[in-house]
Amino acid sequence: MSGTADPPLRPLPDRVARLLSELGCPPRLAAHLRAVHDVAHQLVDWLEQYCPTAAVDREAVLFGAATHDVGKTLHLGELSGPGSAHEEAGRALLLDHGISPALARFAATHATWADAPAGFDDLLVSLADKIWKNKRVTDLEDLVVARLAAASGRAPWEEFMALDEVLAGIGALADQRLTFQASFPVHG
Repeated sequence: MSGTADPPLRPLPDRVARLLSELGCPPRLAAHLRAVHDVAHQLVDWLEQYCPTAAVDREAVLFGAATHDVGKTLHLGELSGPGSAHEEAGRALLLDHGISPALARFAATHATWADAPAGFDDLLVSLADKIWKNKRVTDLEDLVVARLAAASGRAPWEEFMALDEVLAGIGALADQRLTFQASFPVHG
């Protein structure tokens, strides 16, 4: 959850690290959450510089990225295989540990951004969960571009070009992040 990493990754927030330890979080899951949290940090840092008029709750996005898959502590099979049971389970788990509904929601919304109107913060957590491994999802990116254009007043194509550039830069280190995550055991 902290310590050196290649590529360098920010440690998880203390509050999240304590919660994950309390839950007996598997090492590989902690590594994944750390990688996604770091990417969310990069996205929010860029966004604050590039489009300061965009309404983003920095702390919520970073918390959401750091805990989005916490339900996998209950659904261990979803650490290495498909499944969505961890999403609602994660939201409920966070609520049971005193986390506010506004923050717990990311555990449930990180994979359902297309099913209902998602807030910009939810889209950013979902984007971080994709781009950490350089997975480009056009529909998700289009929603982010639309939010950027609405906040900035710039043309959508300009926002696409700027977002594409930052995502390409973040995605360039995906292999290193994947190697980092894979260096940790799935269990125990």
